Amino acid sequence: MSEDDATGPRRARRPRRNVLIALTAGVIAVGAGAGFGITDAVTANADEGDTDAPRAYDGTAEEIVRGDLSGSTTASGTLRFSGGRSIESAGNGILTGLPAPGSLVRLGDRLYAVDNVGVYLLRGDLPAWRDFETGMADGPDVRALEHSLRELGFFDGEPDEEFTWLTANAIELWQKDLGVEVTGRLPLGSVVFTRGDLRIGNLTAQVGDRVAPGAGLFETTGTTQVVDVDLPLADQRLAAKDKPVHLRLPDGAETTGTISSVGTPTEKESAHGGGDTVIPVVITLDDPDAAGSFQEASVTVDIPSETREDVLSVPVGALLALDARRFGIEIVGRDGGTRKVPVTTGLFAGGRVEVSGDGVRAGERVVVPSR
Repeated sequence: MSEDDATGPRRARRPRRNVLIALTAGVIAVGAGAGFGITDAVTANADEGDTDAPRAYDGTAEEIVRGDLSGSTTASGTLRFSGGRSIESAGNGILTGLPAPGSLVRLGDRLYAVDNVGVYLLRGDLPAWRDFETGMADGPDVRALEHSLRELGFFDGEPDEEFTWLTANAIELWQKDLGVEVTGRLPLGSVVFTRGDLRIGNLTAQVGDRVAPGAGLFETTGTTQVVDVDLPLADQRLAAKDKPVHLRLPDGAETTGTISSVGTPTEKESAHGGGDTVIPVVITLDDPDAAGSFQEASVTVDIPSETREDVLSVPVGALLALDARRFGIEIVGRDGGTRKVPVTTGLFAGGRVEVSGDGVRAGERVVVPSR
C-alpha cells in the first residue's frame, strides 16, 4: 500500500510565504476592528525598548578653563579715617569757638577761637614752634607757611626758607581777607600745621570753658579712609607693602585696595583670653569714594596668597569622589553622553580648583550638580 493509501490523500503544504501573508492579514483585520493598527504595535514596542537607551545629559554644565588661578587668605578689617590726633589749646583764656563734630576743616579755615581770637589751619609736615615775623631765622616752617599762603592765593613768589617782605605782605593780605587785625606776623599758637584737611571727631571741651596751654579741645582724623587688619603671625608672608587686595564692604559692595604700611609684630589680647601676636597692616582704598557712606565699619579683606599660572580649572562643585583616594570629574561629550575621568587636584581658589589628568582639556564641559 502506498503512503497515499495509508493516510488518505495528502493535503498540499502551503508555502511559508503564504502563511505569513495570511497571518499578517489576520492581525491587520483584528487590529482594525479593535482600533489598533500594526504601526501602533511597532511603535509601542520601540518605546518600551527606549527605557534602557542612554539619555543625553541636559543638566548644568560649565567649561574647563585654562588661565591663571589665584588663591587668597580672608581676614577681618576695620574701616576708619586715617591720621587721628588731638587738638590742644595753644593759649590761656575762654574758649569762644569750636568746630562741629563731623565737619571738615580745610586749608585756611578756623579751627577754634580763644578770647575770640581765631586759630587757623595751614599745611605742613612739622608743627609750628615759633613766631612768624620779620627778622626770624630761616627754616622749613617758613617754606611750609609760604606754600600754604601761595595755595590760598596770597603769595606770588617761589616758597623758600627765608622770611622776606613778600612773606609779610602775603600774611597781611590773608589777615585782611579774614577780617582780623593786619600785622604781617603770626604769633606762636595762631596757626596749626597738618599734612591735610581735618575731619572733626568728639569734642572734649565746650564753648565757655577756661582753657590753658595743652588743654584738650577735640579729636580729629584725616579725610582719607583706610582699613586696619591684624594678620596672624602665621600669615606674615602675605604682609607686603604695595600688594593689591580685595575688599567687601558691609552693604555688599566690593572694591580694591593696596597695602600701604606693614607694622612690626604686636601682642594683642584675643577674644578667648590671653594674647596673640599679630602683624598690623594698613590698607589704602584705590577708590576713596567707594566707602564714602561709612564712617567706621567692619570689612572683609581677601589678600592674595598664591598664584598658579596657565592651569586648567573647574568649579569646585564639579569634583566627584571616585573612591577613598581619587577625585574625578564628569565630562559631557558632544553626543550628550557623559564619562567620569580621574583628575589630580591643585590649588583651590575663588570657588574653583586646579585639575589635571588624561583627557582633561580646556573647553570641555563638565557636570556641575545644582545645589
